[in-house]
Amino acid sequence: MSTGPGTHSAPAPDADPVTTPAGDAAAGRPRGGTFSSLRVRNYRLFATGAVISNTGTWMSRIAQDWLVLSLTGSSTAVGITTALQFLPMLLFGLYGGVIADRYPKRGLLMLTQGALGLCGLALAALTLSGQVQVWHVYVIAFLLGMVTVVDNPTRQAFVVEMVGPRDLRNAVSLNSANFQSARLVGPAVAGVLITAVGSGWAFLLNGLSFGAPLIGLLMMRPGELHKVERAPRGKGQLREGLRYVAGRPDLIWPIVLVGFIGTFGFNFPIWLSAFADGVFHAGPGTYGLLNTLIAVGSVTGALLAARRTATRQRLLIGAALMFGLLEIAAALAPEFWLFAALMVPIGIFSLTFNVTANSNVQLATDPAMRGRVMSLFMMVFVGGTPLGGPLVGWLTDTYGARVGFAAGGLVSAAAAVAVGLILVRAGGLRVKVDLRPGRRHLAFVPRAPEDAQDKPLPAAV
Repeated sequence: MSTGPGTHSAPAPDADPVTTPAGDAAAGRPRGGTFSSLRVRNYRLFATGAVISNTGTWMSRIAQDWLVLSLTGSSTAVGITTALQFLPMLLFGLYGGVIADRYPKRGLLMLTQGALGLCGLALAALTLSGQVQVWHVYVIAFLLGMVTVVDNPTRQAFVVEMVGPRDLRNAVSLNSANFQSARLVGPAVAGVLITAVGSGWAFLLNGLSFGAPLIGLLMMRPGELHKVERAPRGKGQLREGLRYVAGRPDLIWPIVLVGFIGTFGFNFPIWLSAFADGVFHAGPGTYGLLNTLIAVGSVTGALLAARRTATRQRLLIGAALMFGLLEIAAALAPEFWLFAALMVPIGIFSLTFNVTANSNVQLATDPAMRGRVMSLFMMVFVGGTPLGGPLVGWLTDTYGARVGFAAGGLVSAAAAVAVGLILVRAGGLRVKVDLRPGRRHLAFVPRAPEDAQDKPLPAAV
């Protein structure tokens, strides 16, 4: 399924009211290709800084999870740490979108990246001095979450200012490939550092790594950024954003699906640490390896997404369904080698789902509303972790890692089926099953006129 422009649709990408700066590649730069966005200088600077800070972030994540597990011996405590980091997004995420729509995004990112670096250095100082306690990790995780309330929607909405609407889908895919490429290196380095010298050095390198995006932002040429209308100061902007999304089935239902999968399906710190420690009786090196294997699949999924010039809603639903089913299969895997091998396709489908949802929502949204819509997107994606993290952690501690992992996959798969059926119906379609040989066994066809809604959402199959 792909959603076409309906009565309330935002302009199509080619008609996006973004002012193209003089000399921009849109006038003469060739389009297409897996890495087309990297032809834009400002985006190259952004991506270079991001891969360095992302590597540090992944090192810190692995070190943080293992530190909490070593201090407490509890998967629930790991879940609480993750929940505290994302709780601010749940509580204040929509306000971050208002700020992102209202102020220059490049300046906001300089402030947020600097603050994230300071949080990393503070945790490094506590750990290296031998004074760290679990409540210190909880507090710093919460502070990181407060910064990301503004940082996440600002980064998401800033992409279109760097590359323009034509290359937005490609840039979103490359951002994911960038993040997951860092995941290939970060966990492996963290595993070595934790084993050799302790978690503190991983935290220190993470704090220092945020200097790279700051330098990249300072080196950008403001005149080459695409100008996007900023929302004026005023009351009711948050409610305006919610009403906008609520009136758009092509936005609200993909965001609902993102919320379910983000809350219940992406609790890898809890599951993988529990499998490494409790099921396979291994150490931090194995935990890092499992994260690296997911990253291999994620990079593959992101690069495949970067080659697509358009995506359909059915790709979104299909990727979500396969992601859930693969999690269930991994939970039941009897041997370590099979469990590890399944991490690769899990990574592929998780990134296919994430990139498709992100780019579809951005391209369907009016530019003046992008910050608020993407703040809602990120709020339900990562903001559900404070609810799902402790619940999944408790389930894992009480019934075992296999039950916890399988439950997350089951919820993800069920949500994909439910939202897929809702989008089919909203698009004025129905599922047709034909089991005769030589026929297409499953297809989406228009419903009979008497069954159709008054104002169906146009969709193509």
